[in-house]
Amino acid sequence: MATAPPKRKTGPRDAERTRRAILEAALVEFSEKGHAAARIDAVAEAAGISKPMIYSYFGDKDALYAAALREAYVQIRAGEKELQLGDLAPVEAVRSLVHFTFDHFRQKPWFISMLNTENLLGGQTIQSIADVGDIQSNMISELRRVLDHGVRDGVFRDGIDPVELYITIASLCYFPISNRHTLRAVFKVPVDDAWVEARKRAVSDMVLSDLRPCAKREGDDV
Repeated sequence: MATAPPKRKTGPRDAERTRRAILEAALVEFSEKGHAAARIDAVAEAAGISKPMIYSYFGDKDALYAAALREAYVQIRAGEKELQLGDLAPVEAVRSLVHFTFDHFRQKPWFISMLNTENLLGGQTIQSIADVGDIQSNMISELRRVLDHGVRDGVFRDGIDPVELYITIASLCYFPISNRHTLRAVFKVPVDDAWVEARKRAVSDMVLSDLRPCAKREGDDV
């Protein structure tokens, strides 16, 4: 009589792998369908697991959406951390951040869609994520190091708020990617690799120009 194969044991690694698969599937589902039309069944099928398992890991649909939204922020912050901005020369650090932000928005289109969905919902869920401020804090601290370094080296002006700088960078990178379809239709721009690379350079130059110390004009008071 044949014996049944031993049951596969699950451990922390398997649990983390399952959790990761659920979140990746949820990011795609919520970003493509929006909160209202997204289905747990579709997430389960994409992740290759059962629907009850999703509930056991995250709870209901709203809780899964909150976890996916949090994951969207975790992933972009993790990518920024790998840049090690504080260890770079100030100008290089700013260029690196601009290029990374453009690439992240383009390569992970669900990020922009998740933010659009959350803003349509009035930002209710993001306000409920207890550690959302902690997730952002490392990036802001690194950007502050970059700015302080730039001031010491004489390449950046003083008094720049790192949060305001990040908002400027994110805005300039966000619009060309989030509106790529209408930009193609209205202005006939290709929004292809070459165009995006040109935009990266242009945005970097604009941001760096704003960060430079103001040159004293002839006739200014000493």
